[in-house]
Amino acid sequence: MLQNFITPDLYPAMPEIFLLVMACVILLTDALLGRAQRWITAALTLITLAGCALITYQTMDGQVVLTFSNMFVDDLLADFLKLLLYLAVIVVVIYSRDYLVARQLDKGEYYLLVLFATLGMMVMISAAHFLTIYLGLELLSLSLYALVAIDRDSPRATEAAMKYFVLGALASGLLLYGMSMVYGATGTLEFSGIAQAIYGQSANQTVLMFGLVFLVAGICFKLGVVPFHMWVPDVYQGAPTAVTLVIATAPKLAAFAMAVRLLIWALFDLAEEWQVMLMLVAGASIVLGNLAAIAQQNIKRMLAYSGISHMGFMLLGLLAGVVEGDRHFALNAYSSAMFYAVSYVIMSLASFGMLILLSRAGFEAENIDDFKGLNKRSSWYALMMLFVMFSMAGVPFFIGFFAKLSVLQAVVAAGYLWLAVLAVVMSVIGAFYYLRVVKVMYFDEPVDAAPIRAPAEVRVMLSANGLAIAALGLAPQMLMSLCAYALLGSL
Repeated sequence: MLQNFITPDLYPAMPEIFLLVMACVILLTDALLGRAQRWITAALTLITLAGCALITYQTMDGQVVLTFSNMFVDDLLADFLKLLLYLAVIVVVIYSRDYLVARQLDKGEYYLLVLFATLGMMVMISAAHFLTIYLGLELLSLSLYALVAIDRDSPRATEAAMKYFVLGALASGLLLYGMSMVYGATGTLEFSGIAQAIYGQSANQTVLMFGLVFLVAGICFKLGVVPFHMWVPDVYQGAPTAVTLVIATAPKLAAFAMAVRLLIWALFDLAEEWQVMLMLVAGASIVLGNLAAIAQQNIKRMLAYSGISHMGFMLLGLLAGVVEGDRHFALNAYSSAMFYAVSYVIMSLASFGMLILLSRAGFEAENIDDFKGLNKRSSWYALMMLFVMFSMAGVPFFIGFFAKLSVLQAVVAAGYLWLAVLAVVMSVIGAFYYLRVVKVMYFDEPVDAAPIRAPAEVRVMLSANGLAIAALGLAPQMLMSLCAYALLGSL
């Protein structure tokens, strides 16, 4: 047997190998450090992510390379999403450090779990096989379950972790069952093999349809859209804000990659079937997300429902790619969905970064009332939060406006005018709860007059994050073009 073993090409997976090796080094190093030296663990985490970015950039050559028996793919889409992923996680670590120290949660476990979650996301992004995508998904999910429960003395965090774990296990089961049915229908676990079997009409259509339903259910859970959204508000509210920041941002990039690999790479010839499912899911998510967010007083729950609505918008881009078998609009629609996912991650980083900024030892900035009079306490940070809220509401000329516009253009071009009208109406309704935060910041008297204190790196990063939302809104074309270019080199 060993004589037949072919050594895989490890070069395309160098970022993953480097991250895994460094995670082991950090694990051993952290065991030798005291609480006072914990900054070394955080610094090593940032160095690891920067190293991964450097390796990914060095291995970027625009070629589609398959390795590990066609289970792992290195292409432009994977490289681009991984670079964005590293950037998002670096921002998360910088925002979180002071918050964790103030609550005595600054443990090596936090940084290690974030790194292992990042590794899971990288594997998901590069998956070309059902086994690979499932391994990446489980590594990400198990890391996030543990992160939510990292504050062991908080009953709320423990409850949120239990809910997330139980629902996540159910979703993993659904996904695995769907994969087994697709395997039964096509006889292969490789995405390219599945696509060929469906194109050649050699697959059992009935079994394939059942498998497709379960796969879509698994994708919907990871994106947190209706009807698999129940965990999102509870987990966002129950988890420490530094952990909510992790869950709300980087995994959305991995979930987008998972949707692209499964639906477009493997099941593209079933587009007319999964489009109908995504249409129902996207429409329901936009409606429920916006209406439920209006009633929230807790800003983390409000942002959770807002996230459900945003992911519904992203799905609109994915479902608008194929019209009656015509693939003419595919690249434009899929790149608009990718642009939306990237824009949402940038906006989410800033919104939860602001919550961390306003929190301090013994006080969590979780309610909308905690933003009262922020303009009088710090007009600069009030302006940054205004940028975030305006962008999420889709006000011109911020990145969120162009993200919504590009998706709506793709939906209208695909002939789903009624869906575009529904999305616009719901966005107008949704503007209410975003503008309420702006009203509270600028027109209410501050309840808490304490000065806003934060380390210099958090202040600088948050300012850069807020300004990026405005700058990319004024010049969105470069990011849009990068999304289209990455997809063009992979589809």
